[in-house]
Amino acid sequence: MIATKSIADVIKERTSVKTGYLDKEVSQELILSLLNDAVWAPTHGVREPWRFIFVSGERKEAFIEAILQCHEMSKHETVRNKFVDVPAFLVVVMNEDPRQKVWEEDFAATSCMLQNLQLLAWDQDLGMVWKTPAHIYDPKFRAALGVERGEKIVGVLNVGYFDKEIAAKKVRKRTNPAEKMTAF
Repeated sequence: MIATKSIADVIKERTSVKTGYLDKEVSQELILSLLNDAVWAPTHGVREPWRFIFVSGERKEAFIEAILQCHEMSKHETVRNKFVDVPAFLVVVMNEDPRQKVWEEDFAATSCMLQNLQLLAWDQDLGMVWKTPAHIYDPKFRAALGVERGEKIVGVLNVGYFDKEIAAKKVRKRTNPAEKMTAF
C-alpha cells in the first residue's frame, strides 16, 4: 500500500526554496498542469483576476537583462548571481480594480491561488519561493514583460527542482494560534 500525505502534512512540510536548485528544466506544461488545479482557489464572483508569464530556457537571459535594467551597473553582477541558477520564473499579474473592496478581494484570491500552486508544486517535488523585489514596480521591467497600466505584479516565483537535503535542514516554526486568539 502506498502511503499518501495528508493536506495538513503538505502544508506543514512545504517551505520556500531560495537556493539549491538542480540543473533540471521545469516545463511550461508542468506549470500549466499545476495552475489548472491551483486556480480553483476561492475567488469573489469567480473573477479570476490573474494572468501568468512563464520564463525558462533561452528566455531566461532576456528576463534577467530586464531585471538588470532596474539596477545600477555596479550591482549587475550581484543581481545576476541571484537569478542565474534559477531554472524558471513565473510572474503572476492581477487586474487592479479601482474599487478598494474589489482590489482587496482580487488580491486575496490571487494569494490563495498562489498558495495552492506552491502546495501542488511541493507535492511534485518542485520548489518555489514567492518574491516581491523592488524591480516589479519599475516601469522598465513592467514594459519589458508587457504589464499594462491597471495591472499589478503580485510576485515573481522562482521555480525549480531542488536539493532536498538543503530544504530538510531548514528550521521551521510557527507560533501556536492559541497565543494569538481571543474570544469575542
